[in-house]
Amino acid sequence: MNFPFAAVAGQSSYKLALILASIDPAIGGVLVSGPRGSAKSTLARGMADIMPTNDPIDNPSSARFVTLPLGATTDRVVGTLSLEHVLSEQRVQFQPGLLARADNGVLYVDEVNLLPDHLVDLLLDVSVSGVNVIERDGLSHQHPARFVLLGTMNPDEGELRPQLQDRFGLAVQLSNHYSVSERMEIVRLREAFDNDPAAFVQQHTLQQQQLTKDIALARSLLSAVTCNAALRQGIAEQCMRANVDGLRADIVWLKAATALAAYRAHSSVQPEDIDAVAELVLAHRRNPPPSDANQSGGEPTGRSQQSTPSYGSEDEQSSPNAESGSPSSDTRTDHPGVPQGSEADWGQMPPQVQVSVATDQAMPVSAMMQSLQTARPVSGSQHPIQEFVSTTPGTHTNGNHARQRVSTSVNWFTTLLSNAGQWPLRTLRYRRAQTGDSALHLVLLDTSASTLQSRWFAKAKAAVLQIAAQVYLAREQLAIMGFGNEQVELLYAQKRAPKSLQHWLDTVPAAGGTPMRAIIDQALQYQKNQRRRNPGIVLKTYLITDGRTSQTFDGLHLLGNVLVIDIEQSAIRRGRAAELSNLLGATYWQLPA
Repeated sequence: MNFPFAAVAGQSSYKLALILASIDPAIGGVLVSGPRGSAKSTLARGMADIMPTNDPIDNPSSARFVTLPLGATTDRVVGTLSLEHVLSEQRVQFQPGLLARADNGVLYVDEVNLLPDHLVDLLLDVSVSGVNVIERDGLSHQHPARFVLLGTMNPDEGELRPQLQDRFGLAVQLSNHYSVSERMEIVRLREAFDNDPAAFVQQHTLQQQQLTKDIALARSLLSAVTCNAALRQGIAEQCMRANVDGLRADIVWLKAATALAAYRAHSSVQPEDIDAVAELVLAHRRNPPPSDANQSGGEPTGRSQQSTPSYGSEDEQSSPNAESGSPSSDTRTDHPGVPQGSEADWGQMPPQVQVSVATDQAMPVSAMMQSLQTARPVSGSQHPIQEFVSTTPGTHTNGNHARQRVSTSVNWFTTLLSNAGQWPLRTLRYRRAQTGDSALHLVLLDTSASTLQSRWFAKAKAAVLQIAAQVYLAREQLAIMGFGNEQVELLYAQKRAPKSLQHWLDTVPAAGGTPMRAIIDQALQYQKNQRRRNPGIVLKTYLITDGRTSQTFDGLHLLGNVLVIDIEQSAIRRGRAAELSNLLGATYWQLPA
């Protein structure tokens, strides 16, 4: 028995988004992002109880609520060939999947950010079209799939790729921070439900039924609602000011405002309808102005409060200081505010910025990465770094491009057709493995104050730039986590590596102490989430640190190939990077002086 939708305290934006998506599923689904304890799943499950079915308005019943598990295969989602009918009756028949079961209901994906991207893309396509079309070996099948796609996620467990995030019609950012009175009310309602669920649900029956009737009525009025040219122009102008990508925001905004007008029983869209849905449409699409993006490279992220890098054009160049090698106010060894003595109290200094050193001063990353080749050596290679980055175990390469892999999963559909009814089967046909971003390069960058000594931090940034450049050439994914000032932050969310990120990286500051245990623990959790999402992903981790920490290393470990890059260059080394590398079972690389 679900907690009643109408009884949930607060979360008005979330409720509005769900109601609008119920009125018009063509809006394209709802993405809900928030921490634990913010009623994400409670409202999701309660939504099915207020959605009208095909029954008359005066006799509403609960709609279908279908949960899509993270480990679901494509066949389970879209439907598959029924082997029982093929073998017993010699006729082809499709067995419906989760999309068919969710028709006229809710398809719920918890932790959608951990779902494989190809499945998220498929779900979004079907949720907008309302039809699931299956084309296989000359055989075509389709069925209605008019459902509300609802994805929830905890951003602490990894971001959804921007390309997929934009395709969700509406987005809600939730918080679990409540006032004292709100907390008391939430606990009171939950206690009443737990004590007697049936009585609690009965108490809210009239409110639930009224919501269902209102949604059903809005659906019937939807096609008759109009929107004048002035309001359409206002939508376009606000989308331009928000610097959104493409026209999806304009289309969704109009649909959402129209649905709200119908819900309010208006014959035309009103200005207040436009304003009420603005944040739901723009929250996950808003970009900084072009001028800001050109200077710093993208949207703010991490402690630097600067911009994440963009996919630079082929003509994009590095910053003038980096190209010319000329010093700037940030490149002096005697940086203002930086302690100069070996016994200085680095942890008490304010955040400082060092720009990356010129490329010819940076460490030889090609040789560094080649040291990781022990797990999978490449004989006779002239470019070991390119081979290491672009080659994924289980693939065959041709130049820098990996050919599609063949999985060990039998494709029974093509196998039965190719054998033309022969039994026993003469040959087996196998599925093609999912392609795409099969490798993730995770950089753990030490941003503690001690790295500012003798410009170690600047050289560490140069190493990050060279790693990113090779990951870009391989068209693989990159993520950067910073650890300093006693905290760990995801500085660069997982996505395809950009051509250049120097403008952004140069703004990342260093300060405070070194939370070494925290970065290893959080990186491990991040890796585990990636493995849950894609069991075949290849993990390559680069820990860049001076090793200056008093914390113990007992019990720490990471998944996949790990390289520890020691950036300390003192005559007498006080750090413990080599010790950490040994305990992690990692490859150790000492930054040349």
